Amino acid sequence: MSGMAEETLNDDIAGRVIRVIAETQKIPEESVSIDKTFEELKIDSLDGINIVFGLENEFNISIPDENMESLRSVRDAVEGVRQLLAAKPDPAA
Repeated sequence: MSGMAEETLNDDIAGRVIRVIAETQKIPEESVSIDKTFEELKIDSLDGINIVFGLENEFNISIPDENMESLRSVRDAVEGVRQLLAAKPDPAA
């Protein structure tokens, strides 16, 4: 994948993660940015579980429990989703 296509893909993942967080927290999407921590967004562990369910549905992935505990920011969520998608078997293969 070229650098440009990868950047677009990464931006798409970030945008989708931000949308899921905004929807599950019922907060405006523009108030969620890649650099926000969950603490800044007033997201507690129960909210985090709802976000994880939302991300699993959005991206058709399974997020292990131990990964959930390390999510502290929007960037953590984006990176985690990106890693899980990269490790996912390619259905086209």
